[in-house]
Amino acid sequence: MTIQLLAFYAAAAVAIVGAMGVVLVPNVVVAGILLLATLLAIAGVFLVVFAEFLALTQVLIYGGAVTIVTLFAIMLTRTGELRVHLDNRQKPLAALVALGAFVLLSAAFLASEIPTRAAATSVATVGSAGGSTGFEYLGEALFTRWAVPFEIASLVLLVALIGAVILTRNGTPRDRA
Repeated sequence: MTIQLLAFYAAAAVAIVGAMGVVLVPNVVVAGILLLATLLAIAGVFLVVFAEFLALTQVLIYGGAVTIVTLFAIMLTRTGELRVHLDNRQKPLAALVALGAFVLLSAAFLASEIPTRAAATSVATVGSAGGSTGFEYLGEALFTRWAVPFEIASLVLLVALIGAVILTRNGTPRDRA
């Protein structure tokens, strides 16, 4: 077993345990911190497979911005501990679906190979236009071919943010009128 494979297994284990913790812990602040640990572990997986740009993006965008905004939203909108009765009739079906997904993903992982640095570099240069590689190709694609879809995605996120603000306001619209 190589160091690379051992690091991959360690990062994947931390990601899986953290993701399970996000779903299973009752405290939402702890779940937010476990989400951060999960996202950082996924960045570690990206580093192991020589996807440094994806790892950096994962840390900056998801590990930093999204997790911090989520934690602020949780802490600012909590009005107290609410007692909620959860209906557990769907737990067996949910457990079966989760087990099936785990088996499917495990089989896909075991059937694949972890690339070497040479293979990762050759994959990064495939499809590059005009001799540009890596970041140059990504920047060129984002600001030419994918500029409009990128802006549409940002508008969708803006609408979702405005909708979340409207939904979390106290009272009904009639109360404010």
